[in-house]
Amino acid sequence: MKTPPSTEKRTCKICRLPIKGRADKVFCSSTCKNAYHVGLRKATSEAVQQTDKILHRNRSILIEVMDGNVTQRKVNRSELDKKKFNYKYITGYSVNSRGKTYHHVYDFSWMEFSNQEILIVKRGT
Repeated sequence: MKTPPSTEKRTCKICRLPIKGRADKVFCSSTCKNAYHVGLRKATSEAVQQTDKILHRNRSILIEVMDGNVTQRKVNRSELDKKKFNYKYITGYSVNSRGKTYHHVYDFSWMEFSNQEILIVKRGT
C-alpha cells in the first residue's frame, strides 16, 4: 500500500529553495549538492589535520626520548611533560595480561606506572 504524498514543502539544505522531484531528494541542484559535500570534506580534513599534527608531534617526542636504537626505555613522566607530550592523543591502546594499559602512537607504545615512570616501547622491531 502506498503512503500518500507529504503536503509539507521540502527545501534545499544549502539554498533553501523548494525541491522538486523524488521524495528522498535533499538538494535542489547538483551545484548545491557539490557545495555541501565540498564543505563537509573541508571540515573533516581540518579536524584530521589538527589531530594528525598532534600525533606526529607525540611520535617525534618519543623518538627523541628513545635515544638511538633502543627498543625499550623507562623515563620519568616529567621528561615527557617538559617536551609538551599530549597524553590524550593516541592511535590505539591494548591491555596486557596484568591489566596494565599500553597506549599506542603509531609504532610506539607507552605505559604509565604509579611512581611517575613511563615505559616506552618501540614496536615492530
